[in-house]
Amino acid sequence: MITMLNTDCMDFMAKQPDKAFSLAIVDVPYGIGEDGGKFRDRKGGGHRVLPKKKWDTEKPDPFYFTMLQRVSKNQIIWGANHFVKLLEDSSGWIYWDKLMGGDYSDGELAYTSFDRPLKKFTFCNKYHGKIHPTEKPPELYKFCLTNYAKPGDKILDTHGGSFSSAIAAYDLGFDYTGIELDKDYFEAAMARFEKHKAQMQLFTPEELNSKPVQEQLL
Repeated sequence: MITMLNTDCMDFMAKQPDKAFSLAIVDVPYGIGEDGGKFRDRKGGGHRVLPKKKWDTEKPDPFYFTMLQRVSKNQIIWGANHFVKLLEDSSGWIYWDKLMGGDYSDGELAYTSFDRPLKKFTFCNKYHGKIHPTEKPPELYKFCLTNYAKPGDKILDTHGGSFSSAIAAYDLGFDYTGIELDKDYFEAAMARFEKHKAQMQLFTPEELNSKPVQEQLL
């Protein structure tokens, strides 16, 4: 079951029992101002992508992480290098190599609560700004689900954004709840998800595994 809610994640988590979710995969604000407006291209020039929303002016309150760890058994938290002091020690970080080059960061880090070696995911980030300024590709969430979740796990995403996580959970058959507070992002992401579901019904399993069809679905 895929559930997507336009609500405040703190209000939602306050109503959940302890360890209601097996795994939380979240991409919270980093407090670095990447919330729309003018973005750099690979050569350092600027281009306007999405309206400036000003939700990335501050890092999450420490209580957010307390609540997240209460309602989920395990966590994967993207951008956690920006607030590592708020999290427990971990050897199981994930490194996403974006293959971007230029003056962009070479990649991005995620904290995990798993006691395992660091893992690397390599995938070119070409989804920047379609719906959400910090949009991540479904392939990244599929990597997380394939490597860190088990069949039957309940998945939580408290900051759904473009709901790439919902697409990944749907494709892999996970029970998923995603939350997005901003109405504009939520409505655009819902439309994207419904389009993805409709397209999935048009192809055979063999066609779904072909690269041209996969690119259409994203």
